[in-house]
Amino acid sequence: MAERHVLGLSGGRDSAALAVHVRQTMPEVEFEYFFTDTGKELPEVYEFLGRLEGYLGKPILRLNPRRDFDFWLREYGNFLPSPQTRWCTRQLKLAPFEQYVRPMLAAGDNVFSYVAIRSDEDYREGYSAKQANLKVLLPFREAGIDKPGVIEILESSGVGMPRYYDWRSRSGCTFCFFQQKIEWVRLRELHPDAYEEAKSYEKTALDSGSPFTWTQGEALTELEKPARVIQIKKDYEVRLEREKARRPVNPLRQWDEPIDIDDLYGEDEGGGSCNICHK
Repeated sequence: MAERHVLGLSGGRDSAALAVHVRQTMPEVEFEYFFTDTGKELPEVYEFLGRLEGYLGKPILRLNPRRDFDFWLREYGNFLPSPQTRWCTRQLKLAPFEQYVRPMLAAGDNVFSYVAIRSDEDYREGYSAKQANLKVLLPFREAGIDKPGVIEILESSGVGMPRYYDWRSRSGCTFCFFQQKIEWVRLRELHPDAYEEAKSYEKTALDSGSPFTWTQGEALTELEKPARVIQIKKDYEVRLEREKARRPVNPLRQWDEPIDIDDLYGEDEGGGSCNICHK
């Protein structure tokens, strides 16, 4: 029997900060870092993972699902995933993770899975382990590390923040249905090919009778109309200025807590999104 310490990276800031944190505080432990690649990630995610590998001094294992998004979309009758039916997370993230640890568990190893749920996220829970020798650990919650603490870890280590945080609140697939409308507008501006791909998936889904569009109540063909884009941008700017005026500066923090897009729209961080995709 052996001990295995595994830490899944989403391409997001929290799991990256956790990888930095455990390397700094648990140097005696041999960690195995992995990233489940859906093939639909932002290019900024891959760039950030490369930067993180440089800091960790070891490769991040890429788990590639045997069956891709297009396969599962057909299996689900071309119905898009949604907050109500998150088949993408189940088939493209959770299943590859379970396949990855299955041989370890079958060998009788004790597997410790480290999850980046912070101390200020009482509403989130970690992966529910079904095997007695798979244990889920939440180091940030135990250490009292919150969102500003995560930012401090990344900045002070030199790893820095993923570049997509300049325009988006989360990692994950380019067409993640948890995106706010302003994020769809920016995706179209920065990654037009990814936006067009999302539009094609949406059209196929609607033609197949799917009740879901990527963004609630509005197809991407409507969202991209010039007048609608102007309206979305204006609404975002109004919300941003209101939040800046409301939020006090904390002189005790070297790095200020960023204003996430979800904050502006009254959502819990991630809008209820899945830990394994967005942490």
